[in-house]
Amino acid sequence: MAYEWRIGTRYLRSTHRRGFVSFVALMSVIGLALGVAVLIVVLSVMNGFERELRTRILSVTAHATLSGLDGALPDWRAAREVAQQTPGVVAAVPYIESRGLFAHASRVVGAQIRGIDPHQETRAVGIADRIEQGSLADLTDGGYQVILGSALANELGVKVGDNVIFIAPEGTATPTGIVPRMRRLRVTGLFTSGMYEFDRGLALVHLADAARLYRMGDQVSGLRLALADPWGAPKLVRKLAEALGGGFYVSDWTRNHANFFRSIELTKSMLFLILLLIVAVAAFNIVATLVMIVKEKQSDIAILRTLGAGPLNVLATFVIQGALIGLIGTVLGAVLGVLLANNIEAIVRLIERVVGVQFLDPKVYLMSDLPAWVEPTDVIRICGIAFALCAVATVYPAWRASRTQPAEGLRHD
Repeated sequence: MAYEWRIGTRYLRSTHRRGFVSFVALMSVIGLALGVAVLIVVLSVMNGFERELRTRILSVTAHATLSGLDGALPDWRAAREVAQQTPGVVAAVPYIESRGLFAHASRVVGAQIRGIDPHQETRAVGIADRIEQGSLADLTDGGYQVILGSALANELGVKVGDNVIFIAPEGTATPTGIVPRMRRLRVTGLFTSGMYEFDRGLALVHLADAARLYRMGDQVSGLRLALADPWGAPKLVRKLAEALGGGFYVSDWTRNHANFFRSIELTKSMLFLILLLIVAVAAFNIVATLVMIVKEKQSDIAILRTLGAGPLNVLATFVIQGALIGLIGTVLGAVLGVLLANNIEAIVRLIERVVGVQFLDPKVYLMSDLPAWVEPTDVIRICGIAFALCAVATVYPAWRASRTQPAEGLRHD
């Protein structure tokens, strides 16, 4: 098929009629490349958003939790021993968690307070790496210190070294009535997880201090589990509860944040289908390009048929043209898409500085930056579908060219 290849590539470089056919072919390549690049960038951003969201969630929450049905786990040490001996469990640490109010000056903000053991907490989650000021070691038994999320501290108007008043939801009966339990806490640190939900609504105290604040004695709310395989959390935590004899409330990170990940998957699917239409439109521009080439080359096709070229040879000539346009556009789009996706965060920051507008408000989008993660399988799938659409688009014009009769093509020559 040497001559079919030479003729097909030569037709793409046609300079007849001021090179209009070559210009149309170039526009088809550019349109296809842009469509493929946009699809790769969008899916990469969605992959990066999902990956970053998962990383940030797991930095402040455990892979799974095991707690009592009434909100307390009395014999938690025995349960922890069983959990630590379970294959797949890296660590099991106790915690106390409840709601409360923080007050400073005239500001009152509701948040979730979590009692932790500073020495064991680092084995379960990576919150220690998210602390900007202070450290978990600053939380001491009886010291009544607190580490606040950065957004929570900003809303309260406090900094490290200031005092806040914590108001527990339970009250104490006195002769004058029910008085809410209050305690002055000293802010010893601030953390920033990158998730506004946690930065605005979470505070950390020592486990023993939380037990006294909520009068839980030696009980805890439950155990936080770190697993070797986070994706296996739903099955493993249920097996652990069954091994302990049942009677526990189990949860895991996939259940607690299921809506986030479902919405991301749904959005990815819808964006893929919508943007694939752009690729399809660009791919089927090849039809117009090849039809114009066939129209212009009627006499050439007739001469080829006269010299002995069969319909399949003519068909192959124009299929090669369409395949080359599709291949070049797909490859250029893949390269451009990967380059843009790998530098999208820097590009967005540059545009934000130029226009003076923040595109991603952390209060709405849970994070302030735009991460991207290029999945090779997505790139292969996009390129494969784009090239397949281009191949389909070449069939009709190539078939029309193969049906050209020599007498009809040379009638006016």
